[in-house]
Amino acid sequence: MGRILAVDYGKKRVGLAVTDPARIIAGGLTTVDTPNVLDYICNYVATNDVECIVVGLPKQVNGKPSESMNYINPFVGNLKKRLPDMQVVFYDERFTSVLAHKTMIDAGLKKKDRADKALVDKISATIILQDYLNSVQI
Repeated sequence: MGRILAVDYGKKRVGLAVTDPARIIAGGLTTVDTPNVLDYICNYVATNDVECIVVGLPKQVNGKPSESMNYINPFVGNLKKRLPDMQVVFYDERFTSVLAHKTMIDAGLKKKDRADKALVDKISATIILQDYLNSVQI
């Protein structure tokens, strides 16, 4: 059973998270500058047993896709071209940034540390992944 990799895609940075080999726990992996993320993911998949990639699906409060899909769809298209045998699924990412900030506050991070957008992106990817895991476990 391979790991699951989650992607919180943004115009500037992409937060990545990955499961443990048993696919029980999601953990933050890293944050990568958007222009480098395809290469990073391809290299990661080449050196690690990854079975599925979960991409955060940004939706508006009313449930309709957000304008961010204008740059997420091309990314997913390129990802599928580079990794044609990889399962790629979308998962609702509404409110993950809010939850990431709350997690940072609950963890006692100082205001300066909470302003680190790369950390927010990585935590958001972890939340997306853990929510996805919770939704598919029986």
